[in-house]
Amino acid sequence: MSNISEKQVAEKLLQVQAVKLRPAEPFTWASGWKSPIYCDNRKLLSFPYVRDYIKSELSNMVFSDFPEAAVIAGVATAGIPHGALVADQLKLPFIYVRSKPKEHGMGNQIEGVLQEGQPVVVIEDLISTGKSSLEAVQAIRQAGGEVIGMVSIFNYGFDIAVQAFEAAGVPYRSLSNYNALIELAVEKGMVSAAEQSTLQSWRSAPDQWGK
Repeated sequence: MSNISEKQVAEKLLQVQAVKLRPAEPFTWASGWKSPIYCDNRKLLSFPYVRDYIKSELSNMVFSDFPEAAVIAGVATAGIPHGALVADQLKLPFIYVRSKPKEHGMGNQIEGVLQEGQPVVVIEDLISTGKSSLEAVQAIRQAGGEVIGMVSIFNYGFDIAVQAFEAAGVPYRSLSNYNALIELAVEKGMVSAAEQSTLQSWRSAPDQWGK
């Protein structure tokens, strides 16, 4: 996407407070990392017009960048609703991938119908380190699907994720990213010069920041 489009998406995320910037009062991620930013794209679902906009942008990206897609997959849990919306828009089959197989019933990790060799595009709400996203990719591959790409709403752009996706051979695209978001926040006067420096230093070494 162009930088303008990336900022348009970032503006929607800020508009509904799906993204919060708090350099002076960092959040703590599940990984234990301290972070001046928190992204919760589940909030998009509660705003119909923004939800529709994101659905259209994700669908357009899948259609233009991965036209051979035969199945859309959502990653549990936040990628499931967005993936289902994209599949509906593109009139494609939908599956979703659990973080681990069920411990009862059929013991499925993948829900839905996936046929051997089908080209799959995975939908994620957010890419951080890429670990959980690529675990879903691995599950689809083990089930016989061919993952041809991944599309997310937002991407932090961490080097560790770039390397992981390259190693896994998975091309990925995102509607917006950390750099576009920070540029927009600066333009709108939402962060000061000092805070911008803090946000940039976190981006370069998130695992060490705040220690």
